[in-house]
Order: sequence, then C-alpha cells, then structure tokens
Amino acid sequence: MSAAKPLALITGASSGIGYELAKQLAERGFDLVVNAEDDVRLHEAAERMRAAGAQVEVVQANLRDFEATEALYARATALGRSLDVVALNAGVGLGGPFADNDLERELEIVDLNVRSTVHLAKRVLRDMVARDDGSILVTSSIAATMPGSFQAVYNASKSFLQSFTEALQNELKDTGITLTSLMPGPTETDFFDRAGMDDTKVGRQDKDDPAGVARQGLDALFSGKDKRVAGSMKTKAQGLANKVLPDSAKAEAHRKMAEPGSGERDGD
Repeated sequence: MSAAKPLALITGASSGIGYELAKQLAERGFDLVVNAEDDVRLHEAAERMRAAGAQVEVVQANLRDFEATEALYARATALGRSLDVVALNAGVGLGGPFADNDLERELEIVDLNVRSTVHLAKRVLRDMVARDDGSILVTSSIAATMPGSFQAVYNASKSFLQSFTEALQNELKDTGITLTSLMPGPTETDFFDRAGMDDTKVGRQDKDDPAGVARQGLDALFSGKDKRVAGSMKTKAQGLANKVLPDSAKAEAHRKMAEPGSGERDGD
C-alpha cells in the first residue's frame, strides 16, 4: 500500500453498517483494512470498495478469539502506516428468553461486542496517544439506552460500549484523539435474522437504511461529535424519549417489540 492516503480499519465490514462505513470511507479518500468473520462475503465486499478507488487489505478473522484479534491488529499495523480512523463495528445479537437461550451463544455476544472492542481499542489507542492523533468510531446502539427484555445480553453489551466510549472521551478530552459513539436504531441488516428474531415486531417492522446510518456516523466522527443517534426521525425521537422514560417503562416497551412471536399477534 502507498502511504499517500489516510488509512482506516473497519471491523464487521462484510455487510450492513460496517460495509457502508468502509465503502463510504473509501469514497472519502481512505485506504482500508477490512475485517469480518465471513471470508467469501468479505472478499466480495472488498472488491466493491476497491471500485471506489481504495487500496484494501482483507483480514478474515473471528474476533471472539483473542489470538485472531491480535492477528488483525498485527496485520493492520504491519503496513507501516498509522491508522487514522478505526471503526469498531463488529457485533452480534440473540433474541429470546435469557433462561432458555444457549449459554455459549450469549457468551459469544460478550466476546465479540465487548471483549474484542476493548481489546482493539487498547491496541490502537496506545498508538494514537503516542502520536496525539486519530479517530475512533464505536458502533453502540439506541439499545444502550434501554433494558433489553428478550435481548438481555445484547442490550447490556451496548450499554457497556456506550459507557466505555464516554469514559474514554473524558480521559482523552485534552488530546488530538476523537471518539464517537454511533447509536443506530433497527437497521436493515442481517442482524435480526442471525439473532433469531424474524418473528418479532421489531424484526418485521420497516428499518433504517444502513447507508444513511453510516453516513450520519461518519459525519459525526469527522465533526468531532461525541455521539450520534443515527437513522430515521422515528429512531431519533425514540432516542430523545429514552432520556426521560423510566427504565421499567423502557423495558416493557422493549418487551412488546422483541418478545418471540410479537410480530405475529393481531393488534400489536
């Protein structure tokens, strides 16, 4: 890779919001290091990013694994170039009653959403602090603002990311480093199918466009904003409402959206 362009690392880049973040960064003049677990889809996505003019390094890795996460960081920095932007976007969810769900799948949410984000943030922030420059976008969620009935571990993982990002913002407020939390609502991605939520109200409702969500997130990042509730006006209104509603009311509202079978009930 030539060092003429700035360089961005994006995790979860094979589809959805992550793919749009990577593609739009390419359109904004960045070269890319892209990661996802799905090898075939990631390489297909990378070809489309190259068509936007970017040089693209593809790193297929399952970030639930410590060594795989270390390998991604090593590959990204082995290019001999600073990572100017890092989008920590990889994540997964699971719907259904916590008591009934498989423990291994719940712990995979913690490993990917929380553990790998902390791991990569530790590695890249040390480099950014050393040069007093860099930008990090963390994909949190509007789910971070509400107890997640029937998505208990997923929402809790996003609450962790929100708190984690806000703490780092304060720690680094007097530096040249920017951290932004991207907080989308329900977005048209593979998320709900992979989470087993196709029969829920939220799984069946109209969702936000991932391209628009990514664009709003990058605009916020490059404007130095702390966070952005991204998506439609409905999503932004929900974000505002969640600032004042009691947790019990938010948990009940989430239940009505995410309870298994809620998408098949008349009158919902």
